[in-house]
Amino acid sequence: MSLDFSKYFEEYTKLVAGADKAFAQIQQSCPDQVTCKKGCCDCCYALFDLTLIEAMYLNHHFKQLPPEIKNRVYLRADKADRKMAIVKKKAFKMEQKGESREDVLKMVGQEKIRCPFLGDENKCEMYEHRPITCRLYGVPQEIGGQAHVCGLSGFTPGTSYPTVKVERLQDSLVLLSNALVKGVQSKYDKLATVFVPVSSAVLTVYDEDYLGIDSRVKKAKKAQWSVRS
Repeated sequence: MSLDFSKYFEEYTKLVAGADKAFAQIQQSCPDQVTCKKGCCDCCYALFDLTLIEAMYLNHHFKQLPPEIKNRVYLRADKADRKMAIVKKKAFKMEQKGESREDVLKMVGQEKIRCPFLGDENKCEMYEHRPITCRLYGVPQEIGGQAHVCGLSGFTPGTSYPTVKVERLQDSLVLLSNALVKGVQSKYDKLATVFVPVSSAVLTVYDEDYLGIDSRVKKAKKAQWSVRS
């Protein structure tokens, strides 16, 4: 059975457009501080997770790539996924020892894992469909009441700048993910709260089994669902 998530992807692209607009506005107001340029790939080694809608959107467009590119990405994703597992295990042990969340996040933030989509010439092979985190990396972001910014940018600590409130955007992504989960009548009511790294989004098969679609729903939907490229 083919699944059609186009209406959810359409809503997601609206959030992407909003993120791009926010980046452009900050870049326009702070041209000397926003130093993003072609060839810079610092953000391509940062660790972050994707919401369900982001992961499925990325996976969908990944599958449209030419076979030779997909094969290279698969290999990098497998390597990155294994490294990510080590980092998560380390973070879990720190939590078990009672270390603070701040220390755990600091450790994770210092880790560097190459994104599966970063090509040999330091060019993104999924640039047009890259996640929102990638699109906002070079401008100030507010997370948990604290400002964060790329270390290669020209923003000065302690100075006031326009800032993207990431948690508001994240809430919108979770709401959209939840709408998708409800829309397919998944038996996994907490699926929208599952976050995965880019590597896992590449390697995961987002089929009926993963999404928890009941066999009766499959039969009812079979005639009306189709994949849109």
